[in-house]
Amino acid sequence: MTRASRAGGDKASFQGVTWPPVSHRFGPTPQRPRASPITARAATRADKVVIASGVRAKQGWSGLGMDGSSKAAALELFDVGPCEEPFRLGYLVGRKFSSMIQSRAAADLVLQRQLLPFAQTPQAEPLIQAICSANRQRFPAHWEELLGTAEGSGVSVLHIILLNFRKEILPFIPEEETTPQKEAAAADNDDDDCSDVLVVNDSMAIAAHNEDANTALLGHTYLVRARLPNGGSFTAYTYAGELPSCAFGFNNNGIAFTLNSVPPRLEEIVAGGIGRNLISRDLLEATSLEDALDRICSCNVAVGHSYNLVDVRSRRILNVETASKNRFSIREVGKKPFFHANMYLHLQVEQVQDENSISRQRRAAQLPAESKSAVLSILGDSADDKYPIYMTGPTLYTLCTALIDVDERTVSILQCNPKIGDASYVLQMY
Repeated sequence: MTRASRAGGDKASFQGVTWPPVSHRFGPTPQRPRASPITARAATRADKVVIASGVRAKQGWSGLGMDGSSKAAALELFDVGPCEEPFRLGYLVGRKFSSMIQSRAAADLVLQRQLLPFAQTPQAEPLIQAICSANRQRFPAHWEELLGTAEGSGVSVLHIILLNFRKEILPFIPEEETTPQKEAAAADNDDDDCSDVLVVNDSMAIAAHNEDANTALLGHTYLVRARLPNGGSFTAYTYAGELPSCAFGFNNNGIAFTLNSVPPRLEEIVAGGIGRNLISRDLLEATSLEDALDRICSCNVAVGHSYNLVDVRSRRILNVETASKNRFSIREVGKKPFFHANMYLHLQVEQVQDENSISRQRRAAQLPAESKSAVLSILGDSADDKYPIYMTGPTLYTLCTALIDVDERTVSILQCNPKIGDASYVLQMY
């Protein structure tokens, strides 16, 4: 993996972000300070979406739009690369999905009501300065990709940064009073609850994942399949404007992953640390299970996370929970089905008691998981009216279900209740 950024660099205070915190109008992206020959080359490149052999696509499912209306939300797969430089990769993805990224940025309530107003305050500057500096230094190539996404999409760099680092910024937005009850309410209204069932036995080795998000994100996701200059490639489920992937992905080295957010208490979060989105983007280029663990566990993260790592070549699945101050815990998945929602299960961390996650965990323990169909039925369960495993609104929605089948070396994506078993995509890992 190339970790060096391009020659030269932006001299603005925020590593490529012009930062007038009070007067910034948060309008369309200004031009980058330096001319980029990559942009000119990218503009002449013919981009097209290709459904390769072994990939089956289903179009035209319906869901709620950003305004709550019903609209078609086909999940598009974009083939891109190999790109000579990371900025170009981000630019091409940003340009391809510019309308979708602009739509999300305009209507994302967390961005518009919390992140952007905070970004205009004097106290925001040192925090965002620290985040930008730390993450560009750690992942210069991925930072360039992020800047390319902004330029390609026509959305301001600041908007793109705030979307990608929302978990690292939101805890530091001042409130009049913080109580455990307020923390719990915030966790209950989080926008990325997810559920996973993992099992490795003689008959199957699978990781099944529900990607849950706020209903506003329906129709604002896509698949990126990128070829890299070193011959590697990855496929990632991507939220509009964010780096691939804060959800799930895999590469041609036989490494796959799904992600679960976790709710550390405020005192467990470190200001200015490495962002989750940069780590998961880096994880897409892991060459082995050991390399994947090193990429996860060697970063000084700001906020913790849960990673479900799949290694097709060794037929192993691991759950890795991380927290700030370089803390992590690794659990090997075996014959007993392992369900993970959105709370720490084995890393000792002070955390918010999230009733949504607790309820899903309790319900999953009551259900059998002796086959792939049974596992998918768990993820399709909606018996609990208040906190179902499979979510259909009004606030949270299961955008899709991913089934990683180690023995078949496939990743299936279902955009309906997984109990139905109708896959929109079946992707071969390698």
